[in-house]
Amino acid sequence: MDWVLDECFAFRGQTVRYGVAGVGPPLVLVHGTPFSSYVWHRIVPYLVGRRRVFLYDLLGYGQSEKRDGQDVSLGVQNELLCELLDHWHLDSPEIVGHDFGGATVLRTHLLNGRDFARITLVDPVALAPWGIGFDRIVKQHEPVFVALPADIHQAILTTYIRGATHRPIPTDQLQPYLDPWLGAQGQAAFYRQIGQFDQRYTDEIEPHLGNVRAPMLILWGEQDQWLPIAHGHKLASLIPGARLRTIPGSGHLVHEDAPEAIVAALLTPAD
Repeated sequence: MDWVLDECFAFRGQTVRYGVAGVGPPLVLVHGTPFSSYVWHRIVPYLVGRRRVFLYDLLGYGQSEKRDGQDVSLGVQNELLCELLDHWHLDSPEIVGHDFGGATVLRTHLLNGRDFARITLVDPVALAPWGIGFDRIVKQHEPVFVALPADIHQAILTTYIRGATHRPIPTDQLQPYLDPWLGAQGQAAFYRQIGQFDQRYTDEIEPHLGNVRAPMLILWGEQDQWLPIAHGHKLASLIPGARLRTIPGSGHLVHEDAPEAIVAALLTPAD
């Protein structure tokens, strides 16, 4: 399917692509790595009749600008989110963050002081350890991976992203997840964002998790092979009033394994 973000926002001289659709209370969707706003493609159609949905591609991801020397770390993504919230004139919207999007939401809330009506986190990167295994190898040898032949890179990328789902994902459904990272520019961008993984960005917010001011729901795929469900239980224990809902038969990319679980959570009033 075509997935086009038809609006542009200038962030520190770089172009960020975003889209807005639907009617109702505002709801902001923040994707993670190595994905794009496309992760919401099964979910948005069920939201737009009851929510005004705002979504975008993180800097250096998806349809947003990718360039050599770009800072795409977690240290800049919360600053981007703050500027987008101002651009959209949103003071306290509901917000959802998946993976790195979860860290971005938490950093925006706890470090930048932005308020949210409700926060939903889906398998978020929030607690150490993360960025281990293959990610650590890339960090140590990023130029080597950038220089790989295109077919070898695509094979690595395909295997990497397939690991995010519990159910096998057909090749045609996988392709939109691969496309932003293909070609010379996409390949460099894929390894650039991994090369900038840094646990200090989540270590920085962990002492402040007790200060979360919004109702919090955490969704976690029970078969997540990237971030074990133990992270979800620990995170919920550190945030007062947080509720953890585990999703059976789902891996890290709940959006593909069980999109109905996300839709149901977002359309159910907070307790």
